Amino acid sequence: MDWDDPKAVDVFFEVHAMFSREGPGNQPSTARALALAGALPAGPRVLDIACGPGQQTLDLAVLQPDATITAVDLHPPFVAQARRRVAAAGLHDRVNVIEGDMTALPFAPGSFDLLWCEGAAYIMGVEAALLAWKPLLAPGGRLAFTEAVWLRDDAPAPVRACWEEYPAMTDIAGNRVLARCCGYTLLGDFVLPEAAWIDDYYGPMAERIEVVAARHEGDPVAGAVLDEAREEIAVYREFADCYGYLFIVLGL
Repeated sequence: MDWDDPKAVDVFFEVHAMFSREGPGNQPSTARALALAGALPAGPRVLDIACGPGQQTLDLAVLQPDATITAVDLHPPFVAQARRRVAAAGLHDRVNVIEGDMTALPFAPGSFDLLWCEGAAYIMGVEAALLAWKPLLAPGGRLAFTEAVWLRDDAPAPVRACWEEYPAMTDIAGNRVLARCCGYTLLGDFVLPEAAWIDDYYGPMAERIEVVAARHEGDPVAGAVLDEAREEIAVYREFADCYGYLFIVLGL
């Protein structure tokens, strides 16, 4: 997609405007990763980085009922949507959603016991993210994030083309090594199940694409954006064994 074309960007966000998640994930996977993090201090302080519309934020709040959670995202409509959902769930007393840049988080060192980032560390680059966020953790803190990984080294051309905008993508072993090199201890990891892609992300996206397509019939820019989104879904459905998202949980 041409991110320099304002119309293309508008159509992209029109597609993504109503999702509960902005990437693969589901509540059971969030719960599994939280279990890998192990025991947290009483009243843990949690930071959800690039929270999007906030589904995993809500899941964390339910799974950690004594936690105070700060959720941050740079896209104002996502911040507004997350705030509405937090209010509707009656969680505004311990979940605060703010607008902010994940590359320049405005928090003091040692402010959090748990950092969480589902599907967004790649924006900074995983190494840069791990190093930049590390000072925010209190002693013994935890960091959990998801990252796209190759599951096979012989992915066919359509798959490689789908991921050509992310040349830094590596495999499971590569992420484990990188985490250790950044000074973390690996507490555990697992590949997200296909349901985390289809049920909560690509399924709603496929329906939304056709709604947006009806609004922009005959528009070549919109058509190109929507065709790319359709292709993304089709490639995953055919080649899910070639790539996935790794949920990786780290400690200091």
